[in-house]
Amino acid sequence: MYSRDVDVRKPPVFRVREVHAVAVMDEEHCYRAACSKDGRFDGAFFTAVITTGIYCRPSCPAMTPKRANVRFYPTAAAAQEAGFRACKRCRPDASPGSPEWLGRADVVARAVRLIGDGVVEREGISGLSRRLGYSTRQLHRLVFAELGTGPLSLARARRVQHARMLLETTELPVTEVAFASGFGSIRHFNDSIRDVYALSPTEIRLRGARHRRPRALAGQGIEVHLAYRPPIDLDDLLGFLGQRAVPGVENWDGRTYSRVLALPHGEGFVSVSAGDGDPQPPASYAKRRSRSGYVCCMVELQDTRDFTTAVARVRSLLDLDADPIAVSAILGRDATMEPLVEARPGLRVPGSVDGWETAFRAVIGQQVSVGGARTLAGRLSQSFGKAAQQPRDGLTHMFPTADAIAAADPAALPLPATRARALVTLARAVTEGRIVIDPGADRDETEAALKALPGIGQWTASYVRMRALGDPDVFMAGDLGVQRGLQRASGDDVGADGRSALAASEAWRPWRSYATVHLWSANPAGQLS
Repeated sequence: MYSRDVDVRKPPVFRVREVHAVAVMDEEHCYRAACSKDGRFDGAFFTAVITTGIYCRPSCPAMTPKRANVRFYPTAAAAQEAGFRACKRCRPDASPGSPEWLGRADVVARAVRLIGDGVVEREGISGLSRRLGYSTRQLHRLVFAELGTGPLSLARARRVQHARMLLETTELPVTEVAFASGFGSIRHFNDSIRDVYALSPTEIRLRGARHRRPRALAGQGIEVHLAYRPPIDLDDLLGFLGQRAVPGVENWDGRTYSRVLALPHGEGFVSVSAGDGDPQPPASYAKRRSRSGYVCCMVELQDTRDFTTAVARVRSLLDLDADPIAVSAILGRDATMEPLVEARPGLRVPGSVDGWETAFRAVIGQQVSVGGARTLAGRLSQSFGKAAQQPRDGLTHMFPTADAIAAADPAALPLPATRARALVTLARAVTEGRIVIDPGADRDETEAALKALPGIGQWTASYVRMRALGDPDVFMAGDLGVQRGLQRASGDDVGADGRSALAASEAWRPWRSYATVHLWSANPAGQLS
């Protein structure tokens, strides 16, 4: 943290640590974005003012400082490491995540995605390094060289952000907030909060109490506001998930999507409602003029230590770190895609809360309708999924684990023999570690390993890569729904076969996953699962 040397005859002097600022773009472009208060860059980089010791999001409504007094950082953690504290006005730590990490496949991007999923809290830096195949020292050097801070500081920034969220929006005891947000000790929690916000946890709670919504009943869960970059077509996104809702595991009533989550320390329940995509910040952020919006999500946990992981997985499921303006800029150049993008500019790629689950559903969904795959997944969940300890609203079972399916007899599965063998073979490969399907997986290696298994082809591997691994540049040229949607959108024979569809998609890089979803939406009747 910066030091405050106070002299009665002089104002405080802020001394910033010598941590280099690594720019994700030209610094002059960064400064112009900050001058224009452009909310599209919130989360892409952060501005820090050396005369005040404060860092902000680019859209902060405060007066823009002189160029000579500004430094730029690619992450909030790097700004904190340099000694800056978060602006109380624009809340830079609450910005949407940077879309840069979605498209990249290098080790730094994979590390950032795993840190976001809570791997450091569960397995430590050594566990993170082991997953990526690097030594702890080498990984730190790679991350620091690009981001100006190490993996531990990135994880700390994430913990602090979630701690502030819990302090402001819940009445959980401060001690429980500390452990729920991933801190291992109360002292570290208190010191980190003071370093970043220049406030104690109690002071943050008192400030948030003025705007906290009252609870009708105790134990209703935690209401979380998840930031995103507008626009967002939340109705379409939840409708997509709702059409595929597995009975007993997920529920969709036409407005609210809810589901059970299998989390590291127990079960959890989350729900998101259509129409909750709020372009205006919650009351506590009312004075901010950022263009970020918020999705309201209710989270109920068996163990509050799973809070940060649950939030990360819901963000992944809803693709909330996407940059729809950047996507529309590329897709909108194409005559075929332009009307689709104009009709639904905020379309997102439905993500995943668990890579294994997505792969499981892709296998059983081969060459069957959405409804057929949904029915099969429901039967298997009832037979092989663990019963929820506190069922509610039709949510009665966890999704079957890879271990449960790996131990099953293929002949006992209600599937065609070939598909049953493929599913069990996949489950065994996942449990043995031969295939890794998580945010830090090497996408090329995982796709190749999937296609090497009997019964898994390009369609299944691409579906997993797009949804479970979050690759924004996957085009499912062989999908019937994509081909029909392309024919309908183009008005000719383009897309009549996989080869012509693939050729047409080259103009849509690096956002072909979004093009795939647009084409599905253009012809819903043609969608397979």
